[in-house]
Amino acid sequence: MENQGYSVFPPFIGDRLPRLEVHTTLGNRVLPDDYEGRWFMLFSHPGDFTPVCTTEFVSFAKNQEAFQQLNCELIGLSIDTVFAHMKWIEWVQNRLGVSITFPIIADELGNNSRRLGMLPREGYKRTVRSVFFVDPNGFIRLILTYPDELGRNTSELLRALKGLQTADANRVAMPANWPNNEIIGDQVIIPPANTVMKARERLEAAQAQEIECLDWWFCYKDLPNRKETD
Repeated sequence: MENQGYSVFPPFIGDRLPRLEVHTTLGNRVLPDDYEGRWFMLFSHPGDFTPVCTTEFVSFAKNQEAFQQLNCELIGLSIDTVFAHMKWIEWVQNRLGVSITFPIIADELGNNSRRLGMLPREGYKRTVRSVFFVDPNGFIRLILTYPDELGRNTSELLRALKGLQTADANRVAMPANWPNNEIIGDQVIIPPANTVMKARERLEAAQAQEIECLDWWFCYKDLPNRKETD
């Protein structure tokens, strides 16, 4: 049966997120079903009451509204009990004055972590810093993995989310460091022509100044109303 039990390989980009019934600090959730119609960022951390994870959670909490403005919810996970999560949230509130209002999954047995490839090897008791962006249809669109010693960059996560949504809305691709690319600035890449006829059409469009091209396979353009995606 689909998405039952564990597979040899964890899900990857383009796969539907396996159905997960989880217990969180805000009650039970079913992923991805409960987030239908919304993006969500599922992220794991090595453990509660650890310095790097604390800085990450504070950053995510302070930027939660920016994610929500992009129709994206946040969901944390680690192999800790819900009681440990709750006590850590309390500490962050009391000592740092920051409220953690997004749910944190308690994966005490590590079953969900193993299913998603968040554990680096068998018998390992701490999840790596994984990030899964899941789209409104429940499909995994991006996966990132960081080690214990490197905290994640919230600005980059927001940039990636904006890029995915902009690509979907406009059927384009985003260059490196978008919207500040070293070659084409804030413009976006038109998918490469895959036929001789399409290549000819691209070059003709470039000659008519409808788009810009460095060659038939490297064409780009401005986005209308791009400021709406900023």
